[in-house]
Amino acid sequence: MKWMFLSLGIIFEVVAMGFMKKAEGFTKLGSILCALLFFILALGCLVFVLKKMDTSIAYAIWSGGGILLMVFIGMLWLNEPVTVSKVFFIMLIAIGIFGLEYFD
Repeated sequence: MKWMFLSLGIIFEVVAMGFMKKAEGFTKLGSILCALLFFILALGCLVFVLKKMDTSIAYAIWSGGGILLMVFIGMLWLNEPVTVSKVFFIMLIAIGIFGLEYFD
């Protein structure tokens, strides 16, 4: 159950970031309100996760997962460049997330 909430929280956070981008510096009220809603949902999911997981581990996985998801979205849908160094360092983040959960 903790993984479901952690995954949902990461997805909600990434959606909120998308709405922040569309808010264009607090000029689009609808986007701002959507961003706030999704941030609230994301933090709500994190609250449930923290009942079952150490805060340091949960936050590291949360942050790393959000980074990974945003990088893949950027490369696949936003036409951001794919470089060897970017792929290498993203792999290090993924390895770190795996290691934190399975070897701690």
